[in-house]
Amino acid sequence: MFEALSQKFESFFKAIKGQGKFSEKNLEEISQKLKLTLLEADVHFKVAKAFVENVTQSALGKKVHESLTPAQHYIQIVHEELTRILGSETSDINLHVKPPLVILVVGLQGSGKTTTCGKLAKFLREEKKRSPYLVSLDVYRPAAIDQLKLLAEQLNSPFYSSSSDQKPLTIAQEALAQAQKIGYDTVILDTAGRLQIDEILMNELKEIKFAIEPHEILLVADIMTGQEALRIAQRFNELLELSGMILTKTEGDARGGAALSMKHVTGKPIKFMGTGEKLEDFKPFHPDRMSRSILQMGDVLTLVEKAQKVFEGQEEQALQRKLFRNDFTLKDFKDQIAQIQKLGSLTEVLGMIPGGGKLLKSVPAGLDPQKEVKKVTAIIDSMTTQERQIPEILNGRRRLRIAKGSGTQVSDVNRLLKQFLEAKKMMKKISRFGMRNPLGHF
Repeated sequence: MFEALSQKFESFFKAIKGQGKFSEKNLEEISQKLKLTLLEADVHFKVAKAFVENVTQSALGKKVHESLTPAQHYIQIVHEELTRILGSETSDINLHVKPPLVILVVGLQGSGKTTTCGKLAKFLREEKKRSPYLVSLDVYRPAAIDQLKLLAEQLNSPFYSSSSDQKPLTIAQEALAQAQKIGYDTVILDTAGRLQIDEILMNELKEIKFAIEPHEILLVADIMTGQEALRIAQRFNELLELSGMILTKTEGDARGGAALSMKHVTGKPIKFMGTGEKLEDFKPFHPDRMSRSILQMGDVLTLVEKAQKVFEGQEEQALQRKLFRNDFTLKDFKDQIAQIQKLGSLTEVLGMIPGGGKLLKSVPAGLDPQKEVKKVTAIIDSMTTQERQIPEILNGRRRLRIAKGSGTQVSDVNRLLKQFLEAKKMMKKISRFGMRNPLGHF
């Protein structure tokens, strides 16, 4: 997510890298470049204007720390303002209400609303220890009820059986009564959507809102729709007074600027984001972490949290001992590659690590990670025990033999060794954060 915006910021920071002392004159030039960077990334023009003005005022008003260059100081200010625009603090679901907690999920058709309801139910059950009750109010779209029912079955989560001949409000009221009777502490209502906002849709949603008084009204917004997503968010907020938003399809290649504008324009927090098609591809939205990720400062905390769920404590201790003793071998590297796939895609994992974006650029375009894993495994398996332990002895003759034995090219062997050394340095750095499995890179 925000890859295009990250690239724009990277180009912008390169342009000001050699900047000397700031003055009102050169700050004006830099500000124009920053505004253009934001606009090209699809940030709303009002948000871009406010962003640049705040950054410029801070740059003029703050004393540059002696350990920072003017450019570094400016980047720090951009990070602070970007975090503020995104929401400053993480906004969670309000769980401190009398049960059942009622969550009304709204959005247009095609935004991923129904799947998001399943993801939210999984998150609340596993992370918040809630007992969610899934309810479909979509009596218009063919198979909408069946789709949510199927998701509930995959999650082994309770589901309220509604039918397309019922009224949405009636379903909501009866499901709520059923949840209270059985003792479910959370009710997730999946509402109907349209291809565009219309009066019928909004009147129906307002009727449901005023009748059942949900504790949370969450808008599911597809960031691939760009500025349209921003207009949709504004409209839903005006009519329903949202409590927050959930961004979907963030794993895509959208410019991301519209999503950056949502909090600022609506005044409502982004609470969650969907990062893929699977039910586990869902996580809370952390403004500071996202800001660091956009500016390619990494998001080590999120990677740590993911890793802690995957790897055992003994593995962590053994790995850290190897890293600190500089005893991490190609065999260990191969083992970590097999484990690291559990954390997510290569792009996602590297995006969480400081400098990971640059490392990712060294990977050839069109590379299939799964095929690369097999290739790396074959190369390492073709080495002798000594070669795995001491890769420095791999001269040209040895590399040719390994390439032939693994059915690869010498260039593949060379690339693996280069990336192993880079990843080894990075892993030692990240292990200082107490992470259970820093990174295996291929």
